[in-house]
Amino acid sequence: MRLEIKDLRVHYGKIEAIKGVSVVVNQGEIVTLIGANGAGKTTMLKTISGLRPVTSGQILFDGEDISKVPAHKRVDLGLSQAPEGRGIFPGMTVLENLEMGKYNRKNRRAEMHEDLEMVYHLFPRLKERTSQSGGTLSGGEQQMLSIGRALMARPKVLLLDEPSMGLAPQMIANIFRIITEINKQGVTILLVEQNAQQALQRAHRAYVLEIGKVVKEAKASDLLNDPAVRAAYLGTGAH
Repeated sequence: MRLEIKDLRVHYGKIEAIKGVSVVVNQGEIVTLIGANGAGKTTMLKTISGLRPVTSGQILFDGEDISKVPAHKRVDLGLSQAPEGRGIFPGMTVLENLEMGKYNRKNRRAEMHEDLEMVYHLFPRLKERTSQSGGTLSGGEQQMLSIGRALMARPKVLLLDEPSMGLAPQMIANIFRIITEINKQGVTILLVEQNAQQALQRAHRAYVLEIGKVVKEAKASDLLNDPAVRAAYLGTGAH
């Protein structure tokens, strides 16, 4: 399994938001995209998911060009996203939200119990709140629910958009610990995250986006120790 983005360009009207970006995510990796607000990180994930049209370039998944494949078909192929802002259904229970992650799988009933147990193992708090409505959960619990719902689709590649946004430090640490556990279970992850410190500590490789372009690409550990990256995104290092 390999996700490859080749010379991707994406527009919002006349504004070019993604300007010829190329990214590779190999099987078993956690790859992170870091950058300031407006760098194009969320647009990248939306385009990979099929929620934004491609102006030019290719999105290759397992060697197949999926640039024009509808979003719901990409889920069938093995791409699943936990979106920025979580996007849970506030009026539905935790269980109903999780069931929505399997709505388009043909054998969803046969797999439902197994997949629920997997999600509840990762997120015991969700099991405690099975019948509680999503809108009454804390921010951290809603983030768990968003990731859990994405996992119910049995993705080959999990797209995570700002999973730590708005969370307390202890919850952020917990979420990233779980992201690492998901990866160890065999799920490849493409992570967009403003908390560059946590993202680079957990990822194998990283790309730095600035105004729709990749300006750096390296092993995550190398970027963690890069003075320019530390100054720009980690609040430490060079001045």
